[in-house]
Amino acid sequence: MSGLSDAERELTTEMAACAADPVRFVRFAFAWGQGDLANHPGPEAWQLEVLEAVRDGLVSADQAIRIAACSGHGVGKSALVAWLILWSLATFEDARGIVTANTETQLKTKTWVELAKWHNRSIIKHWFHRTATAIYSADPAHERTWRIDMIAWSEHNSEAFAGLHNAGKRLLLIFDEASAIANEIWEVAEGALTDADTQIIWCAFGNGTRAVGRFRECFRKYRKYWLCWRVDARQVRFTNKAQIAQWIEAYGEDSDFVTTRVKGAFPKQSAAQFIGTDLVDAAATREPKSYPQDPLVFGVDVARYGDDASMIWFRRGRDAASLKPLSYRGRSTMHLAGEIARLANELHPDAIFIDGGGVGGGVVDRCTDLGVDVIEVNFGGAPGDRAYLNKRAEMYGIARTWLETGAIPDDRDLKEELTTMDYAYAGGRGGEARIVLEKKQDFKTRLGRSPDAADAFVLTFAHPVVSARFGLHRPDAMPGTMAHDFDPLDQQTQ
Repeated sequence: MSGLSDAERELTTEMAACAADPVRFVRFAFAWGQGDLANHPGPEAWQLEVLEAVRDGLVSADQAIRIAACSGHGVGKSALVAWLILWSLATFEDARGIVTANTETQLKTKTWVELAKWHNRSIIKHWFHRTATAIYSADPAHERTWRIDMIAWSEHNSEAFAGLHNAGKRLLLIFDEASAIANEIWEVAEGALTDADTQIIWCAFGNGTRAVGRFRECFRKYRKYWLCWRVDARQVRFTNKAQIAQWIEAYGEDSDFVTTRVKGAFPKQSAAQFIGTDLVDAAATREPKSYPQDPLVFGVDVARYGDDASMIWFRRGRDAASLKPLSYRGRSTMHLAGEIARLANELHPDAIFIDGGGVGGGVVDRCTDLGVDVIEVNFGGAPGDRAYLNKRAEMYGIARTWLETGAIPDDRDLKEELTTMDYAYAGGRGGEARIVLEKKQDFKTRLGRSPDAADAFVLTFAHPVVSARFGLHRPDAMPGTMAHDFDPLDQQTQ
């Protein structure tokens, strides 16, 4: 440390002492109780708990530290993000990292603005340069190796996260507003956890606005891998209690708005979520049940893009679980038509519904050439129910009703696609508001894949089906299509 002033030498020594203690860093690096922090004696209790968890996790460098915090509004989440960034850089030479969020706007106007505020307040401000998209070492020899960059996942290919490594050193990965970050980004980020002898800290923060997705699963399916916090805005010292009370009065204590914006918990169903998670989970655990007179229906979704899969889904009455769905990737339309013909000859379905959009029309034509009776379905076509804007929305609507009593397999892809599908209202020809689902390409961009399984499944509800073997089917086989008060052919009703 020759050439350094006494003050710089002392600062460097202190930062070395903070290398494994972010709590010590935060208490030392900012002038608590002075200037614009005059009314702030230090971090909030929940912030300290997270910093302590990072500190305690650094005892072992062979396992990534994974932090997930679901919070209400205004609890100091962005400040904590800024502290972690500054601590990571100031206390470990050549530390690297990435900060991402649900949108570029979130990053620029909130996350990075908060970082700028705390960077300017910090005692190590002169050690690092900050731009609109990065914070990095002021030493030109380290500006490319000692830095943390801001990357908006919605603006970049997921492969931008694939190269996130810093073997033998420190790596920080922060997901801000994590509830809306696509599953594919989470999966690619997992690759960064493979570096040995590396301090890896992965933090996911946000409001629990979605009842599905990887952020939600940090608190459920993957709970054993994550240290989790739920932060109630009412328990934080500096939140606007009058505004919170107004929200509770306006929306109700048990409303999804208060649950996500105040209590820091997840709703039963996301605001824009068309099919509820509880509904799908119940159907996935229900015992399959069908009757001999129930019609057997195929739903065929044809892949449009190279990385999508063509799928065939089977449903007999209320049972969509007993026959395993089939997936075909990288197959020609001719091959798919041949498979449909083979299955039709083997299983003798009462109806085969094929999505005729795009290349699907070729599958329909080829099946017809092979003598297979199929019905072409146009997702964008007119629905029978005016509550929906198009046929695709109507099929999902019928499926949603069916899920109340039907059985589906405990299939991860199907469950995720059904519960992640968003919807909105759009004006029809008469000006009335009708339900419309998000576009398949928008869904693919958000989730990282096309809803192949869900679309094939809902195709089985394209039209009412009568069993060719009995000339009728049970009234409960397809809700809203053949409902009667009684069966006139049932002798027990005479």
